[in-house]
Amino acid sequence: MLRDVLIQKGLSNREAEVAELVSKGLSNKEVANQLFVTEKTVKFHLTNIYKKMNVKSRAQLIVWCLPHLGFVENEVRTETNINQGVAAAAYNNQATQTIPAGHTTVAGATTLPGAQNGIGRNNGNGDIGAGM
Repeated sequence: MLRDVLIQKGLSNREAEVAELVSKGLSNKEVANQLFVTEKTVKFHLTNIYKKMNVKSRAQLIVWCLPHLGFVENEVRTETNINQGVAAAAYNNQATQTIPAGHTTVAGATTLPGAQNGIGRNNGNGDIGAGM
């Protein structure tokens, strides 16, 4: 977990919490609200985090944290994706029908090309050769 890695790097529990929330994309104000502290306190923690992590900005902190944050989530996603892949393969093996590309139908009526001009309409001679 990211928090454990950050604590191993020398951050306090609270600093690790702040770094984790920041790396998830929360603003200083959102972090402050979630941790029930002031925005000034969050900024103070971030200053200490930057020094301890040897980074110069919020962006560098996030870049450092993302691989550690994603590591645990990727394991869960991989297992989920494998299970979903099995289900998808079973579904795809079933006989499915595809609709060929063509003209769009609206409310059950098919519009043929040129139908507005009378072309394509059955004017009594649609079955040429039918009586032979």
